[in-house]
Amino acid sequence: MEEREKLIQAMKTLENYVYGLAEQAGESREYGERLWQGICRSPGLLQELAYYHDYGSFLCRYQAAGYTLADALVWQVDHFKLYMDRPEEMNRYRQPRLLLAAFDTMLQLETDPEPLREKMRSETGQDILG
Repeated sequence: MEEREKLIQAMKTLENYVYGLAEQAGESREYGERLWQGICRSPGLLQELAYYHDYGSFLCRYQAAGYTLADALVWQVDHFKLYMDRPEEMNRYRQPRLLLAAFDTMLQLETDPEPLREKMRSETGQDILG
């Protein structure tokens, strides 16, 4: 198989992976398409996605506004901790949703980092102030 064909096939595999994660997370096809298009515009996130697809773990080589994909995921988990106390909400935050949210967070950090950086510094998921 020619290198170009291999690249096209690999990209299609990743695209379908994102769409599958979106479906598992209960998100719309449009959400998956928007996220996929954003990842395609970011060589760093595309590499992170490919690595996660292949190995099931984070490469954490790419940073946006000083944060890695793992940082974004930890913030997502921490940010949504309070929802875990609500049984009806528990399925909203399973692994595919959190993973997609981490990629979405990274895309936001690439385009407009300051509002999100402030949230990441101040929102800890704890219900106790201070």
